[in-house]
Order: sequence, then structure tokens, then C-alpha cells
Amino acid sequence: MKNLIKGSGLSALLIVGLMTACQGDNEEVNGTNGDANGNNQNSVDNNNNSNNNANDNAANENGEGDISGELEIQYFVGGYGDSWWKEVIGDFQEQYPDVTIIEHAGPNINDEMRSRWVSDDPPDVVYIDGAGSSETQMVDDGQLMNLTDWISDVETEDGSPLLDNLIVEPASYGGEIYSIPLVFDTWGTWYDKASFEEEGYEVPTDFDSYMSTMGEIQDNEGISPFVTTGQHPYYFLRGVLTPAFGAAGGDELLHDIVTGEEGVWERDEVVATMEKVAEMQEAGYIDDGFGAYNHTQSQMNFLLGDNAFIPVGFWLPNEMANDVPDGFEFGFTPSPMQDAGEPFAIVPDLRPLAIAENASNPDAAKAFVEFVFTQEYATAFSEHTGAIMNLQGVDLSENENVPPYLIEANEMINDPDQVQIYHRPHPMSADLETPLGNSLISLMLGDKTVEEFIEDAEAATADYRGE
Repeated sequence: MKNLIKGSGLSALLIVGLMTACQGDNEEVNGTNGDANGNNQNSVDNNNNSNNNANDNAANENGEGDISGELEIQYFVGGYGDSWWKEVIGDFQEQYPDVTIIEHAGPNINDEMRSRWVSDDPPDVVYIDGAGSSETQMVDDGQLMNLTDWISDVETEDGSPLLDNLIVEPASYGGEIYSIPLVFDTWGTWYDKASFEEEGYEVPTDFDSYMSTMGEIQDNEGISPFVTTGQHPYYFLRGVLTPAFGAAGGDELLHDIVTGEEGVWERDEVVATMEKVAEMQEAGYIDDGFGAYNHTQSQMNFLLGDNAFIPVGFWLPNEMANDVPDGFEFGFTPSPMQDAGEPFAIVPDLRPLAIAENASNPDAAKAFVEFVFTQEYATAFSEHTGAIMNLQGVDLSENENVPPYLIEANEMINDPDQVQIYHRPHPMSADLETPLGNSLISLMLGDKTVEEFIEDAEAATADYRGE
């Protein structure tokens, strides 16, 4: 197994791209719900500096003169910010001067654009991320273009197929492709590395040591060690439960959870996982105010030392960069929910680009999607966001702008003795995730028992199956 990124730095969070068992894991449109500001519906000024990158495939195949007209691009602005988007869109505008680009962007853009999608008047290109968006739901609703045939012919700068150069393949819906994963990320559990070293706390390596460390922190500091956002239950579902299910039952269990297989929540390994959650709650380790917290409040509380652990993706440091206290050092570990003696579990978190089924300018939309998947823009993405684009072969080993936490996480994830990577066939639909999340919050607050949660979960899956 070779590294996907040259050199020691960041080689791979990305070993998954070379695993023969790797299937398209397209993490649900999930969670960089930041407060970064984005401008809604701004025409891009043609004043950005060109990076002179080699994006000639689209230009040569289509002819730059054939790509013209208005191109509407919708993208969520959260923890990754919008500076990468501004750079890429500006460069695309320079290469295709006959295109007028209209940006729909911001932290609330999914809600703002909902009426456009419902009325079959969508933008041409959509980056699916953030609260209020769901790739699987959009596929189910017929809102996304089938890209299966087109993407098979798209090539990278060196003439090789783009699909062969992705770290993780696109999500598969009955063998069909409706999106291209742009961002490779993963959820995990964050802590203050400096504080842990100063106080001598053990970084958890499994659920037993997790409970032990949380107990020690609670005794020493008088705080509830664990916090998450109750307003967005999927943070816990994706950041804690999903890898826990991967550790307990592998890809098969993840498939059955995502697709709502009958009886899946009653399986012994699932019940045992939910009993771990109840154990955390009964011990008083979960902040009892979490139900009212949005994502930024929970993250701020964590940074201020009100809590010691929080499940978030790699966007956390970038999203909270202006609020990090002096002396705080981000530490990251895969969520430690697995049994003692078992490796950590990670489920890749992907955020995709897609083209609307009813795009007004599909040719320009395809040209833009093809334009962004280059080595240059993949490098720029890591520099702008502190995360990784879903493209192999990007050399960040000598890049001073790569944050230390990402390199350290890479080293851990690149060690198969420490970490096992699991996959889902596609993200969970919002129609299933929402009722599961609502009942999950009640369990974490102590208002429901594990048995009651299991009943709710089975009822939600039955509704999802249309029974």
C-alpha cells in the first residue's frame, strides 16, 4: 500500500483511495456549519490573479468559445470559508470570459435557495454541504443530473481518468453517479493537547479509557467532559455513532444503518453501542445543556475549557480560528467508541459537487466541475481550509501552510494497526437522519431509555422504507 500524497506530511488521510475494498463513500452533506460570511448572488469581478493552471482539458474538448452564458454556482460557506471558492471562480472566469458567473453563497444559502430547487429553477452547480442540504435526498427527489457517462470520460491534467485519481470514489446509487466528491474530511474527537499534557490526562484509545479519562477530568475540574450540539444532532450521529457502528459491524452494518434495513437497530452490536451512549449520560459526562447549543456555542464552550471533548470534522480549527485562547493546542483522535484491543474506526466524510438535473447551462457547469479537479487547486484547498481535497498525488510535505494537527492525524490514520477505515454506500437521507437525531437527543438527555430509542429508530426506518 503506497501513500497517495508524496512525502510524510498528509500522505494520507488518504490511503483509502488505494484500498481494494474502498467503495464510494460519500459522506452526507453534513456539517461544516460555520458562521463565516458569504455574499449571496455576487457576480464575480474579473480581477483575480490567474494561477495559470493547466485546465486545458475542458477548454480543448469544448472549446472556450463554446462555453458562454450565465453560470449559477451555489456553495455553502462554513468552516472552510470562501477564499478557495473566490480563487477558483475568478480563475475560471478568466479562462472562460464569455461566461457570466453568479454566486449564491453564505452560511444560510441552503435555506435561501430552497425555493429555487423546489420550483425546478435551480442553479447550475451546487456544492452540497451544511445544514439543510442532503445529497441522498436530492438524488431521491430527482434534482441532480446523472453524471455516470460524462464523468467516465473526464481526464486530469496528465490525461488519466479523473475517476482513477480520486481518493474515494463517488457515491453509488444503484450503480449510478450523481455527484463528484470534492472534499475529503473525517469526523473525530477534539481535545486541548496542551492541557492534556500539562494535567497528565491520557488521550483515550478505546471506550474504556475514554470513560476513565472523562471521569478523571470531571473529578479534577468539576466539568462535564463531553459536549456536542443538540440543535444539530447529526454531529453526534456522524461524529460518534457512525464510526462506532463501523467498529462494531464494519461496512455491512453501516450499509444497513444508512439504508434503513429492517431490524438493524435491534442487532446486538447496535444495542451495545447505544448502551455506551447511555453509560456516558448516566455518568454525567455529557453536558446537560447541550440540547440548546448550536454548533458554534458548543465549540466555543470547548475552547473556553467548559468541556474537554467535542466531535467535529477537520474544519473546526479553521472555523474557530479567531476564538482560540492563548495556549490552546488542537488535538485530534478518532472517536474512541470501540472496545478495548480494537483499532480506531474512521468513516470518510466527503462533500460533493453536483450539477442540477434542470441546469440552465449544463455545458458551463460541466466545464467548471472539470476545472476544479487539479493538483494546483487541491494544494490551494489545503492552504485555504486546513483540509484535503479528494484528489490523489498532492504533495504537501514541504508546505508550511499545512497545520500540525492535520499532519499528526495523517500519521495516525496512515497506521493500519491504529486505525481501520470503513465506508458507507452513500450518505443517510435526511428523511431518516432527522427522526433518528431527534430521538438520539432525548436518549443523551436521559429522557429516553435505550429500549425506547431502539423502538423509535425502528419506527423511523419503517417510515423511511414506506411501511
